[in-house]
Order: sequence, then C-alpha cells, then structure tokens
Amino acid sequence: MDTATTLRVNAPTLAQRAYNIRRNAIRMGEVQGQGYIAQALDISDVLAVAYFHAMRYRPEDPDWEERDRFLLSNGHYAIALYAALIEAGIIPEAELETYGSDDSRLPMSGMASYTPGMEMSGGSLGLGLSIAVGMGLGLKRKNSSSRVYTLFSDGELDEGSVWEAISSASHYRLDNLIAIVDVNNQQADGPSRQVMGFEPLVARLEAFGWFVQRVDGNDLDAVVAAFDTARTHEAPKPRMIVADTLMGKGVPFLEQREKNHFIRVEPHEWQLALAALDAGRP
Repeated sequence: MDTATTLRVNAPTLAQRAYNIRRNAIRMGEVQGQGYIAQALDISDVLAVAYFHAMRYRPEDPDWEERDRFLLSNGHYAIALYAALIEAGIIPEAELETYGSDDSRLPMSGMASYTPGMEMSGGSLGLGLSIAVGMGLGLKRKNSSSRVYTLFSDGELDEGSVWEAISSASHYRLDNLIAIVDVNNQQADGPSRQVMGFEPLVARLEAFGWFVQRVDGNDLDAVVAAFDTARTHEAPKPRMIVADTLMGKGVPFLEQREKNHFIRVEPHEWQLALAALDAGRP
C-alpha cells in the first residue's frame, strides 16, 4: 500500500477535503486581497476527487517516479492547486501565509521550478494539454502504468494549440491521459461561449476520437463516477471530463457577482466569505 492509499484510509470525506481546499484558497487570497478566488472555489470538488480518490502519489516524495502526473494548464488557477497540495501534505500549511509574496514557493501563477508537486509552469494558456500528450507518450515508452491528468479552462478552447493536442492525443491513442476542462463560462474578455463558441463540446470532442463524459463539476458523486469511469474505460483512446462549474461555489455573495474572473475582495469581506463557507461545512 503506497502513502497516498494509506492517507485515504479512514481519511476525511471528499466533501470535507473540498471544504478544506476552499478554505485554504480563501485564506491565501486574503494575503493579497485579490486574485482568482472564484476559480479556486469552483474547481475544489474536482481537485478533492483527483487528489483524494483517483491519483497515485507520495506527499513526502513529490518526484516519485511511479506517481500520476497532474498538469495545471490554466496557471492562474495556481491558488486552487496550492490549496489542494497543502491539504495533501505536499506543501506545509504554514506556507499558506506567503502566497504571492517575494521569495515564496507559491507565486500567483504556477511555476514548476518553485513549487513541490507543480508539474508544469503556467501563464501562457493553451499549453497544458500539449505537454500532457508528450508526457503520456513518454510514460508509454517507459511501459509505465502512471497516468497523466491535466486541467484546463473553457477559455483555453479558443487556442489552436489545444485542438492540435486533442487531435494528436487521439492519434496516439493515449489511454493514460485524462483531461478535465473547467466550463465555468467566464474568461477575461467575457462569457466564454460568447468570446468563442465551443458547443456542442461533447460531440466535437467525440468527433476527434476521445471518450467524453460531461458532469456537474460541483457534484462530488458525479465527479467521482466520472473519474472512475475514465480510469477503467477499456477503449484505447484519451479521456475527457467536461466539468460544468459555478464560479465562487460555496460563497453565495461571490457566486452572484456578474464578473468574477479576477476579483478584489474588500478587507471586511474575507471573514464574511469564511463564515459563508463554514455555514455549509460538511
């Protein structure tokens, strides 16, 4: 039994993990007073399932060769991934207070050279899936049983490189690749579907040769089922989970903001956000 499996035995429930991830993200956001908080809240359920149900890793050895890889393509979601890495014990909780500060291992955009457990540097969007294809091919050539997971955003569907990666992953039959696209319908320039339409997304991805599931990304049971099905699907093709999520999930006054791609939260509102989150604590 590896360390990750040991951690999941008699561990907190996935709902508790998701709550802790959200709370970590809000606490980090308060350090800077602003940031991509709404995305962190919307994707916490997916990260809880990835790190505490699906993935194989060792918290004490982030570079363990047999680990599953998790690539954060949308580097501005780094606050969400840090929150999960803290919950997983890969990053000490004490570092939470350094978020976005000089010399911190937790910069505002994900940097693999700085942060334990961060597999790629983010910033320019549309690259994670291409890197995941390369990693998947490399693991295949080494006869490794490890999987590559990658998270990207619906705004990245604007990028041609994403569709090239979608095509090449199918060509190489990368059944060790599980991609998750966060469809929250917001990007910097407005609603994602209006900036560059991508529906019917499932049909388009299936036409490229992927096995695709679409779920409510804030329904833990649905997300667990999707990950389990993706891992056990027998066809030799890459797998995609289309996760429809709600920006600011768990904090009603953030959920209701019309524009919350990058938000500033007033000083007095951070405790209100924590109180709102605590009110729904599992």
